[in-house]
Amino acid sequence: MSPVGHPIDVLLVEDDPGDILMTQEAFEFNKVGNTLHVVRDGEQALEFLYRRGEFADAVRPDLILLDLNLPKYDGRQVLEKIKSDPDLADIPVVILTTSAAEEDIVRSYKLHANAYVTKPVDLDQFITAVRQIDNFFVQVVRLPGH
Repeated sequence: MSPVGHPIDVLLVEDDPGDILMTQEAFEFNKVGNTLHVVRDGEQALEFLYRRGEFADAVRPDLILLDLNLPKYDGRQVLEKIKSDPDLADIPVVILTTSAAEEDIVRSYKLHANAYVTKPVDLDQFITAVRQIDNFFVQVVRLPGH
């Protein structure tokens, strides 16, 4: 919970079931009052963000955790779409991926990612990384509307 008492809605765009589970566990472990919404590919992410199809009633997320290597549309395409849309561009996007490639890091920031985090393989480190992302965006940074 943020100091002003507003839980936030977080959209996790991730296709790896293990990473989804670890992120969910990290949120539970942290007793995070935030709601974690999960979609498993780039196409679902865009459907969620544009509230189409099965996601017609989706909330507008306050924060997006985006993997780069996704089926259908990859994370780079999703990031480019989000940041080039005036209605979505102000949503902070954290790239959360296994790639430590300099090219991916540079390209993500050129596409206006708000942060780039390489996923730790170790569960405890992964939980710590998600906790730090959550603490930063919920307790340190002021998000629009909060």
